[in-house]
Amino acid sequence: MQKICSNEWCKTPFEVSDEDFIFYDHISPVLDGKKYGIPSPTRCPDCRMQRRQAFRQERKLYRRKSDATGGEIISVYSSEKPFRIFDQDVWWGDSWDGIEYGREFDFSRPFFPQFAELWQSVPMIALWNFNCENSIYNNNCFGLKNSYMNFNSDYGENDLYSYVCEFSNDVVDSAFIQKSEICYECVDCAQCYHCFFDRQLENCTDCFFCSDLIGCRNCIGCHGLRHKEYHLFNKKVDPEEWKKALAEIDWTPKGIAKCIQRSEEMRLTIPHRAAIHVQCEYVVGDHLYQCKNAVNCFDVTGSEDIKHVIYGPWRLNHVQDMYAGAGAEWSYEHLGGGEGINHCAFIMYPVNGLSDVYYTVLCVNSSRNLFGCVGLKKKEYCILNKKYSKEEYEKLVPKIIEHMQKTGEWGEFFPPDISPFAYNETVAQEMFPLTKEEVQRRTWQWKEERDEIPNVEKIIPGASLPSNIADIPDDVLNWAIECEATHRPFQITRQELSFYRKHNLPIPHFHPDERHKRRLALRNPRHLWKIDCMKCGREMQTTYSPERPEIVYCEECYLKEVY
Repeated sequence: MQKICSNEWCKTPFEVSDEDFIFYDHISPVLDGKKYGIPSPTRCPDCRMQRRQAFRQERKLYRRKSDATGGEIISVYSSEKPFRIFDQDVWWGDSWDGIEYGREFDFSRPFFPQFAELWQSVPMIALWNFNCENSIYNNNCFGLKNSYMNFNSDYGENDLYSYVCEFSNDVVDSAFIQKSEICYECVDCAQCYHCFFDRQLENCTDCFFCSDLIGCRNCIGCHGLRHKEYHLFNKKVDPEEWKKALAEIDWTPKGIAKCIQRSEEMRLTIPHRAAIHVQCEYVVGDHLYQCKNAVNCFDVTGSEDIKHVIYGPWRLNHVQDMYAGAGAEWSYEHLGGGEGINHCAFIMYPVNGLSDVYYTVLCVNSSRNLFGCVGLKKKEYCILNKKYSKEEYEKLVPKIIEHMQKTGEWGEFFPPDISPFAYNETVAQEMFPLTKEEVQRRTWQWKEERDEIPNVEKIIPGASLPSNIADIPDDVLNWAIECEATHRPFQITRQELSFYRKHNLPIPHFHPDERHKRRLALRNPRHLWKIDCMKCGREMQTTYSPERPEIVYCEECYLKEVY
């Protein structure tokens, strides 16, 4: 079935397949023996993804008071947000119960406004940062030690300013890193050691300014190589010549920029694979690993029968329309978190087992049979956080669904205007950037960014910093640096300075948010285009847009080229 996106600013045509209708039927709730079908979507996949991402705030941390203890805490919710925010320990504790905030459904009003009022009354968790040691300033992180300003990262030590960094140590200013050590300004690297300014490396050591290498050692400015060592810009050299070239690298901002430019010129001369599919079968998307039957999916591992999913790190089965979820099956319109999720739709931040749950936020710990609930733990048969018997629940929920069908709410995800976050605080702004005027025209929220005035000896422009790390005094820890691009002030920590000095790297001239933005720009967009293989002419789907300068091959031609 061909449909047109209902968003007035979009109107993009999209297709709903027969398989999609089977999926919607399977995840629809069955109540008192009758199925209440979830309708096909009214918005295109991109608009649905944007709507979910408008509820996902990952990287901005604020100081505010805990509504539980009154003490100062670090939170993803700024102080002016009209939500009750609890410390992590208090939120997970037994001193409160979400049932206390239960209320009856009002059939004279739409569902979403009632849900928004409940949401603002039930305590929210300040941030997700669990089992971490000396690592307060991180979010969506588990098992970190001595780490600072990492996001969506787990099980690492001495990691700084990194994003999706897993099982890695001493990784700084990097993104999408797996099982690596001593990496700086790297993107999409796995099992790497002592690598700087690299992209898409696997099992590599001592590689600098490189991309698309597997099993390589001692490479500078190399691209598309397999199991090579001692190479300069894709040319084999003897070890002494390579060591001399490494020693001659000017590790100053200008010297690094020069190396990056020369490396980029080399990169554009080699073929690129249309998409990264590793041990996959029948997939369409990019950065897919051990997946089967995945369509329009990106950054997903170990999953099967999924569609329109971005960032699914493990075990998804029969899932559609998800961002940043894992451990789920038969799930639809799902945002964040997850483990043991089954037969759920329109859910945010689920943890540790949910089943037969619809329209919930932050319901956890093996809850089931919930509708329109917030912050419940180990509960069942609840509506708007009010407890009912099984019989009462199965009679009332159908009436609410029928009411939502009349208001046009049934089958739709939560509208962005009830998000606890401003649009430009969320990951939606990264993937679907909008101006303040565009956001406000859509009646969504916008937050004016105001950095705290740092209590420092002086603020120095990034361009005025000494170029060589050897010339940076200890006093830099008492300064603020003005970002060359955004003019936002930022400070250097002692742990950072130690890393830069140890590895002869210059002090950054850009704010951490700007550095993150530039790293993400090195990855291809999560969008697909149809182009022809530049070798055999076969049509293929790729994340390289037609106007880009890269040479792009289909998988078969690419593999023949590199092996």
